[in-house]
Amino acid sequence: MANLPKKLKQKLQQRLDDDIIRSLSTTRGSVDFVSNDYLGLAKDNETFRAAIDLLEARGEMGNGSTGSRLLSGNNELFEDTENYLAEYYGEEAALIFNSGYDANLGLFSSVPQRGDLILFDEYIHASMRDGIRMGLARSIKFTHNDLNELRDILQRERENITQDAQCYIVTEAVFSMDGVQPELKTLLSLCGEFQCKLILDEAHAIRGIDKTLSDLKGSEYLPQCVFARIVTFGKAIGVQGAAILGSNDLKNYLLNYARSFIYTTALPPMTVASILCIYQKLDSEDIQRRKSKLRSNIALFQGETEKRELGELFIKSNSAIHSCIIPGNNRVKKVAQTLIQKGYDLRPILAPTVPVGKERIRICLHSFNTEDEIKEVLSILAYAIEEKIHS
Repeated sequence: MANLPKKLKQKLQQRLDDDIIRSLSTTRGSVDFVSNDYLGLAKDNETFRAAIDLLEARGEMGNGSTGSRLLSGNNELFEDTENYLAEYYGEEAALIFNSGYDANLGLFSSVPQRGDLILFDEYIHASMRDGIRMGLARSIKFTHNDLNELRDILQRERENITQDAQCYIVTEAVFSMDGVQPELKTLLSLCGEFQCKLILDEAHAIRGIDKTLSDLKGSEYLPQCVFARIVTFGKAIGVQGAAILGSNDLKNYLLNYARSFIYTTALPPMTVASILCIYQKLDSEDIQRRKSKLRSNIALFQGETEKRELGELFIKSNSAIHSCIIPGNNRVKKVAQTLIQKGYDLRPILAPTVPVGKERIRICLHSFNTEDEIKEVLSILAYAIEEKIHS
């Protein structure tokens, strides 16, 4: 195998010199405060068995899908699941992708056209940024959740958008690095006023806990302004994959032009069956109990951060994601290491993943975290901050 080119070695060496090199690690047995498995469904045995039973009943048992969905990889299970998703979210159609990254890459690289304009929150996920970068449309970022600035940009750009062009506003329902949410009602009003289309990534949003477009069905702007929603199955749903929700016309367009859908092997039958089985039980008592416990854990966490005088260090969040800002890669890594050594699995989020000076400990809460675990992780965090930063 050929050696790594010199320029690539230099880039890796720079990461080493800056002490921000990424590597893989395992923390089996640690208390989970890092995963996106907010409702504990990733290891739900009931869903696993239900998916196997479904595959056996349909005669779809197999290890792989055998090809892309436009060739041999499609089957009725895909179509039934997409129909169920569309009905569940109250949309015309759904199209399943292999991941949220693939969904955003396919959507943003193929839909906005030359002459169109994309206005995006500066903190949107890398997958959306990459898709925008691959596309042909002009794009402008606005300050995180600053809808006044967004309005100013819309007013300024109104004359630059031709009659045949489209303006898209792009944001997330819950931002993955800080857990905050945008004002969806205000966003919809802006879309209606300036005739824009909203694209909302709901990857980290949990229905019944966070605000999603499903909570705004009475809005007068909803039908005409929402162009696409991206929902993922690797977070609270606990499986893998994602879907783009929208009109039948959008689905047909993506089938023809989204390269990340067209040129990839489809998800295996077991994954699709698991998605369908979980969605069929989302209104069950078990899921409602898990959501209730997660809401209680969020409230407990918020109260404990104030009690331990950590509130000013945390970004205000009502979601399952809570970030404690500890500026400096070295400092935040030292604090994280103390927590890891005590048996708590969480990770420091370093620059350049987040802006310099906004390095953080990102804590993800789950329905399965106990009150004692939440209290202890915050107690250790408070001690580590005092010891590692102020000593």
